Amino acid sequence: MTVEQRSSLRAFRDYIRKTLDPTYIMSYMAPWLREEEMQYIQAEKNNKGPVEAATLFLKILLELQEEGWFRGFLDALDHAGYSGLYEAIESWDFQKIEKLEEYRLLLKRLQPEFKSRIIPTDILPDLSECLINQECEEIIQICSTKGMMAGAEKLVECLLRSDKENWPKTLKLALEKDRNKFSELWIVEKGIKDVETEDLEEKLETSDIQIFYQEDPECQNLSENSCLPSEVSDTNLYSPFKPRSYQLELALPAKKGKNTIICAPTGCGKTLVALLICEHHLKKFPQGQKGKVVFFANQIPVYEQQKSVFSKYFERLGYRVTGISGATAENVPVKQIVENNDIIILTPQILVNNLKNGTIPSLSIFTLMIFDECHNTSKQHPYNMIMFNYLDQKLGGSSGPLPQVIGLTASVGVGDAKNTDEALDYICKLCASLDASVIATVQDNLKELEQVVYKPQKFFRKVESRISDKFKCIIAQLMRETEGLAKRICKDLENLSQIQNREFGTQKYEQWIVTVQKACMVFQMPDKDEESRICKALFLYTSHLRKYNDALIISEHARMKDALHYLKDFFSNVRAAGFDETEQDLTQRFEEKLQELESISRDPSNENPKLEDLCFILREEYHLNPETITILFVKTRALVDALKNWIEGNSKLSFLKPGILTGRSKTNQNTGMTLPAQKCILDSFKAHGDHNILIATSVADEGIDIAQCNLVILYEYVGNVIKMIQTRGRGRARGSKCFLLTSNAAVIEKENINMYKEKMMNDSILRLQTWDEEVFKEKILHIQIHEKFIRDSQEKPKPVPDKENKKLLCRKCKAFACYTADIRVIEESQFTVLGDAFKECFVSRPHPKPKQFSNFYKRAKIFCARQDCSHDWGIHVKYKTFEIPVIKIESFVVEDIATGVQTLYSKWKDFHFEKIPFDAAEMSK
Repeated sequence: MTVEQRSSLRAFRDYIRKTLDPTYIMSYMAPWLREEEMQYIQAEKNNKGPVEAATLFLKILLELQEEGWFRGFLDALDHAGYSGLYEAIESWDFQKIEKLEEYRLLLKRLQPEFKSRIIPTDILPDLSECLINQECEEIIQICSTKGMMAGAEKLVECLLRSDKENWPKTLKLALEKDRNKFSELWIVEKGIKDVETEDLEEKLETSDIQIFYQEDPECQNLSENSCLPSEVSDTNLYSPFKPRSYQLELALPAKKGKNTIICAPTGCGKTLVALLICEHHLKKFPQGQKGKVVFFANQIPVYEQQKSVFSKYFERLGYRVTGISGATAENVPVKQIVENNDIIILTPQILVNNLKNGTIPSLSIFTLMIFDECHNTSKQHPYNMIMFNYLDQKLGGSSGPLPQVIGLTASVGVGDAKNTDEALDYICKLCASLDASVIATVQDNLKELEQVVYKPQKFFRKVESRISDKFKCIIAQLMRETEGLAKRICKDLENLSQIQNREFGTQKYEQWIVTVQKACMVFQMPDKDEESRICKALFLYTSHLRKYNDALIISEHARMKDALHYLKDFFSNVRAAGFDETEQDLTQRFEEKLQELESISRDPSNENPKLEDLCFILREEYHLNPETITILFVKTRALVDALKNWIEGNSKLSFLKPGILTGRSKTNQNTGMTLPAQKCILDSFKAHGDHNILIATSVADEGIDIAQCNLVILYEYVGNVIKMIQTRGRGRARGSKCFLLTSNAAVIEKENINMYKEKMMNDSILRLQTWDEEVFKEKILHIQIHEKFIRDSQEKPKPVPDKENKKLLCRKCKAFACYTADIRVIEESQFTVLGDAFKECFVSRPHPKPKQFSNFYKRAKIFCARQDCSHDWGIHVKYKTFEIPVIKIESFVVEDIATGVQTLYSKWKDFHFEKIPFDAAEMSK
């Protein structure tokens, strides 16, 4: 080892101490370390942790005099999986590891929330490449022996030491894939939300990242045969079917080629109507011409279902059907798939992305677009982004043909309309967004529709809450104490959120917690250690406040014992994890009240009157009809579990066989249901097998085809008019009933308002249907022109490129690198430098991960040629027949030649200089 290497190791030892667990590489260092030294290092880790162990390890290393130990150390890092640390030490450039510091600080802040929300075993497979193998094994072992919260704490510890530059992005993707709510807090600035073409180095070293819009995962459509009438099942989709008269009526305007919104009740067979329209559309083209249909589904389960239905129906007719979703898009050539198939089922963000990047040049490639749940076409929803493209093409005078547009929905909604005129305007705006000139509803065949889709009787039941609530008083006192502790360490606590008059045990209080936690993420102090300590403590206090708030909601709507069990389970997990001084204090405060809470929860006088009324309804309805099939809607998963436990423990309800249906996302430590589990429950429910009552969250709002369900109970459950129509649509059997059970008069009032809005919606649609079609088209066009004017006026003007020549200096040592006049752009995303002068400014070394990507083959890494710098500038690639450097802007400082002003840029897109395209002829000169 040279003197310079030893000096560099000392200089960068803080980075190594924070990253390396020496016990993972000691076996590879056995030729240079004595047995007792390895034992000392192991003991130091056991007693004080990996940082102290790494400190001792480095001290021993730097005292070694034997030959070859430095190379052995690098090889040990490589073998153990410390690729980032290996690369940094080999080049003495720790910039990538240094850049991770902001994410380490963020994760430290979020640690309390991470521990309470993450199930490590669910995301570990996706994170394994960012961790050492032994770390993964230790995390699994801790989860098994000490619980998930302790495992999550270990996972945080390992991530904080990770040397992989892409671990923040990988964590984000794992959370998104796992549908974990923590992903809302874990914000990764670069390359997550707005995927753009990045530097080639970034592209090749990390997997391509695409985040696709999805609806709230609590609203999944799960039934394989949803929206198809009973005679059109999966098995007989292969043969021709006879549509009902009302379905032909709904399809008629679309079959005439008109852009149409089809508004019809849940369960009437709108998918079948879409099949009719699609078949008619494809068959109308003369010999030598072909139609191309795209069907948009918001959610992955709906996408899977419709892909199956369309494939089975149309492939027998000789048409080619395929699908692309967010889960498959990055692995398939989108343009070729669209070109080579007749019907394409898409999640809408796929088309948004491919229109944006030019893979799909325009919507003219399609002849028919069908939007499922088209009422979502508003604001920045992907449906609206697609239609912005359509309307720009329509209003911009483009010569390309536009596809026909069809929308499917059970309710167009009325927004915030207070009267029929305002409702009319809202519906016209939706029609303008979809360029629809017709709203198709069933008018001539209403009797037939009513025989298929039964509208349930609706009953409102106002019940009283508990007269006194000692349980709430005790929990509220604990919450006040916790808030007080939080205010002690952060006097500006109240200023971290704009939400005022928050009340314990409400959704508003939950929103306050979320806003405080988000404010913590950008909270700054001059003393970074103090900043980290305060933020971590605030996250800890607010995580406990969230649990108390959840418990109050459970107690309000279910039993006190269920709420207490929820809290006891949480504190048990806290105790099994790190259990620092703050957590010990909070746990002790809870345990001091535990005996009193236990006594209160067992007192029969504290039974919930709502449950007594719910019990009465269920006994009465099942007495009248023992074959009753029920869906019980509740607001949260915790309530789903609480009510299931209540039913199973209530001897008066022994005739019930409850099943549960919740969404796939994960909240806190609660695991969402997998798609197979959801389908299994639904199949059993539909077959009247293991369950005769289904307790569900809003996941059952849309698209579940349960034809014989005859009792719907909305337990403190109300939404907007669209949600009301959809939940009521679950009760489809003849003579079905719908009960709204609540202790809150405002809930009943809101449902009455929804019923009034439904009437407004229906009246408005009837009025629109009496308008002359040309007059309606003129109204729609006026709205479209106005909306486009607003969109265009809000667009930011494109920056004018600065044509002045500028210098690029090494960001680390400020050595001159090149002029902007010598930079050329390759394939609109990669940047190279012309001329022999630049070749003298860098040195290259073989790339540890040579790879082929598109037209590029990455061979080497390039570094600043100054020996005391060696800053990473980018890579050396073979592009077609040329050997060229590719640089990354974040490695340089841009200096204005005239003024000397220096500017830093993190992305090429932010640097507005005159970008000259790469020219092969120029290179050959």
